[in-house]
Amino acid sequence: MASFFPAGRDRGVTVAVEGFFAFVWFGWGQAAAPSWLAAPLALGTGLAALLTVAGVVVTKRSAGRLRVMADPVVRRRYSLIVGVEFGLLGAGAAVLAATGQYRWIAVWICFGVGVHFFPLASTLDNRSLRLLGVLLAAVAAAALAAGLASATAPSTVTGAGAGLCLLAFGVATCLIGGRAPADANEPAAGSPRLRRSRNERY
Repeated sequence: MASFFPAGRDRGVTVAVEGFFAFVWFGWGQAAAPSWLAAPLALGTGLAALLTVAGVVVTKRSAGRLRVMADPVVRRRYSLIVGVEFGLLGAGAAVLAATGQYRWIAVWICFGVGVHFFPLASTLDNRSLRLLGVLLAAVAAAALAAGLASATAPSTVTGAGAGLCLLAFGVATCLIGGRAPADANEPAAGSPRLRRSRNERY
């Protein structure tokens, strides 16, 4: 059964990745933000940078192997999901740029990133990514609505919203995520596989 937050080295990498992309989104949000939002976005950028460093530290101090590296099936699925995501996001951004609709690129990227978290949640055994995906898709919808109904830049909404979501989930993963066993491929204590192994040994 999938855990809500990842454990072990997966936990550290998740924190680092979410912190890094929160940093990117907060930075993007500053491109056309109103003056009153500049300081909060700058603060978010700084906190995201610190979270990224914390994720790297947790990764280095954690035992076990990354799920993506330990299981060839997981590695193939992960590569496929990320490859398709980058391809579609790049193609969509190119179309928007070619048609002069640059302001909607942030909305498209935010929505695509949110959607790609759904298959990743199962692949990486991390249920928190589903909720994060829902929230990012909602941020993209809010940015679209704000961009259509007002002079607010969509990148301002996606930058603040996506950055805040990623920062919050990164902090939660860092604080709540558990420890993994030294070898994720070892059977759990009391499992039928472990009992069979012991019977065969003796």
